[in-house]
Amino acid sequence: MAEDQKRPLSLLGTIPRTVWVLGFVSMLMDISSEMIHALLPIYLVTAFGASALTVGVIEGIAEATASITKIFSGALSDWLGRRKALAALGYGLAAFTKPVFPLATSLAAVIAARFIDRVGKGIRGAPRDALVADLAPPAHRGASFGLRQALDTVGAFVGPFVAVGLMAVWGSVQLVFWVAVIPAFLSFLLIVFAVKEPQRPDGQRVVKMPLGLSELRRLGRTYWLVVAIAALFTLARFSEAFLTLRAAELGTPMALVPLVLVVMNVVYALSAYPAGALSDRMERTQLLGLGMIVLILADLALGVLPGLVGLGLGIALWGLHMGLTQGLFAAMIADSAPAELRGTAYGLFNLVSGIAMLLASLVAGALWDGAGSSLTFTMGAVFAALSLGALLLAGRHLRAQPGS
Repeated sequence: MAEDQKRPLSLLGTIPRTVWVLGFVSMLMDISSEMIHALLPIYLVTAFGASALTVGVIEGIAEATASITKIFSGALSDWLGRRKALAALGYGLAAFTKPVFPLATSLAAVIAARFIDRVGKGIRGAPRDALVADLAPPAHRGASFGLRQALDTVGAFVGPFVAVGLMAVWGSVQLVFWVAVIPAFLSFLLIVFAVKEPQRPDGQRVVKMPLGLSELRRLGRTYWLVVAIAALFTLARFSEAFLTLRAAELGTPMALVPLVLVVMNVVYALSAYPAGALSDRMERTQLLGLGMIVLILADLALGVLPGLVGLGLGIALWGLHMGLTQGLFAAMIADSAPAELRGTAYGLFNLVSGIAMLLASLVAGALWDGAGSSLTFTMGAVFAALSLGALLLAGRHLRAQPGS
């Protein structure tokens, strides 16, 4: 056993070095992506006349594209027994696509750029998560995934914060998009030169057909229950683009709209690692249930409470629910899937979640255009409550000791 795995991971400094590096890779790419994403929904509406439904379609298709791609990259990483090269390819594709956003002169060009960027995300996602699962000691998977998620989310709030500052100085969306190119290329260089992949363990089963029926059966009942609950839960948490649209609806100036994502992601980043570490010491399903309750409260605050009070509370609670659930789902997949099928397991998980995200964004956009924001967030609360009910029904099948 490696020295990193022998030492207790009660302190951040004892988490394997490569998990830290992968966290910083994610952080830099998220700075780039969120600088663009924070301004993109409003930019689409103001510059190209897109409707809320159109924004929902673009966001849903973009995320679904990433999720569909993940299943193939994850399975390929299992077949190869190697993760890093595919992850680096995905980060590289995203980096080289970023300049398209400031150069775009039509809605079609923006859609194409968003599509290709998400293909890069899809290629890197499952191999990267499987690599973290390969590196993390079993008893500390929650902490390791929580750390990677926290660093990723630091990028998610630094990006919008930088976008706000640059908009205040320049007032030009295109210039902000150009600055976003820099951290994207830094992320690509970091994974290429600083990430070292572990060797396949001696005696580990070689997977010849990761997506074959016999291999999919080996994923087991617990794994598929986690996937089903995550899919239902995803229907409740549509694209965060609608948080920025809600802020704009309440009269927030365009230059300040990205602060919505800053606040949300600060809470997300601060809660992700503690939640992950705590999940190593208690049943993961308990924390997951708490996260679902928090999302219900977030949706109710955004849909029912008036003005900026409801907006601020809803955004903070939305970030907290993300911190409580996203790294947790990743750890639960690692707990339930065989080591040699982790890439496939993460790919399938993200495929199902991506389809659910597409449906959620389409429904949210249609509800917003047809009935307003209040009903949109209220329906989100309903789906979150249904997810909580499903978790309670499946709880006895999902309960396992941390790190199992």
